[in-house]
Amino acid sequence: MARKPSRVQVTVKEIQGTGKCPLGHKIGDTWLIENDFTPTNFCVFAFATVYPAIRTMRYGGIHPWGENEVTANCCPDWHNPVVFEIRRLPE
Repeated sequence: MARKPSRVQVTVKEIQGTGKCPLGHKIGDTWLIENDFTPTNFCVFAFATVYPAIRTMRYGGIHPWGENEVTANCCPDWHNPVVFEIRRLPE
């Protein structure tokens, strides 16, 4: 039987470079991911970058650089990388 996907919470943890995201993301911004669609007000470029990590966490995987329930990834803006924490939520 297939595993039910977990809910995942994505939170802005840090904005490097100038400390400002050109699309207005701020430290503490949070999105709940319960499907495979880009959430409202989430930068499409950032979502495309973090989506593989989101999918891994939703389906029970882990990343060697993260912990069992938490990993991190950042957007492709090399001037102001936004660091996202990706957390698998308990069922």
